[in-house]
Amino acid sequence: MTKIKTTHVGSLPRTQDVVDFIFARENAQPYDMGASDSCMTAAVAATVRKQAEVGVDIISDGETSKISYATYVKDRYTGFSGDSPRNAPADLKMFPSFLKRLADGGGTPQYARPMCTGEVRSKGQDDLNKDINNLKSAMADQGLEHGFMNAASPGVVSLFLQNDFYPTRDAYLAALADAMKEEYETIVDAGLDLQLDCPDLALSRHMLFNDLSEAEFLKIADMHVEALNHALQNVPAEKVRVHICWGNYEGPHCCDIPMDSVFTTLMNTKAQYLLFETSNPRHAHEWTVFRDRKSQIPDDKILVPGVVDTTTNFVEHPDLVAQRIERFSGIVGADRVVAGSDCGFGTFAGFGAVDPDIAYAKLKSLSEGAALASKRL
Repeated sequence: MTKIKTTHVGSLPRTQDVVDFIFARENAQPYDMGASDSCMTAAVAATVRKQAEVGVDIISDGETSKISYATYVKDRYTGFSGDSPRNAPADLKMFPSFLKRLADGGGTPQYARPMCTGEVRSKGQDDLNKDINNLKSAMADQGLEHGFMNAASPGVVSLFLQNDFYPTRDAYLAALADAMKEEYETIVDAGLDLQLDCPDLALSRHMLFNDLSEAEFLKIADMHVEALNHALQNVPAEKVRVHICWGNYEGPHCCDIPMDSVFTTLMNTKAQYLLFETSNPRHAHEWTVFRDRKSQIPDDKILVPGVVDTTTNFVEHPDLVAQRIERFSGIVGADRVVAGSDCGFGTFAGFGAVDPDIAYAKLKSLSEGAALASKRL
């Protein structure tokens, strides 16, 4: 029997004490660095233990120490200051009463998005090494061997921290790729898999580039992939995961670019593991894209479909999870499928649509569904 392994996209709910330390740093308030470090170590240990308890095979640190999956780079690299313009996704603009409801109800996370106003250079790997040490220590305590750590892609940094320094987007992407290369290599050298979060390959279509034609946008997306692959030149593809999504929020999503349009771009990333949404009601039907374009999926790619949603508090039935897994196993074989989540459960510190206990209930259902699919296959 081939065991379908399980994983998730990376971020998990943070405790309030973790959030308090993160926002003290975010808001340049005084705080005890030693107490903060101890808090992060304990929180990662708890997060890893919870993943092990619900049966997740390939685990992460939950992105515990990060304010968000993209804007954390402002704390680890030079060249960022001020504030970037905020631009709501096009689908939310189509329904202004819903957008207002989100804003009035605290449904929009609050965190700094500085511009790139100077040369982007690493401040060193101290923060990263703390994250790595916390994760590896927690894995050892639980007897776990397979873990991953998230990092922002050059493209997603350029989406949220917009350029006001380099002469062109190309030049900005190149600078980001060169600067972040060491971060990527450090994660892999530590024995962890590297996950690159790339919503810029889909979400940015209707967030930043909705004035372009689809063909023009795809040229930009391909440019982003070229920069990413350059940064990964010294990293083996089998150690890399790429996650593509259309925005981890409950909303209409009626402006999302189809998976069929970005399929080739996704396949061109230097990553063995491809993570994507398939539980989102706007994209659940797109498993057929992989079926119909099976011959265009390189033999070394492993598909990691999101078989549980991350924007609602429904806990998916294990049978439904198994059915979703079986669709993809029927396309590429059970040995080339890992069961994942649509997106993260804690995309931004202090903000998440899913109750923390329910998030882990969903991951337990994910594991139970994978076990069912493994038996059936």
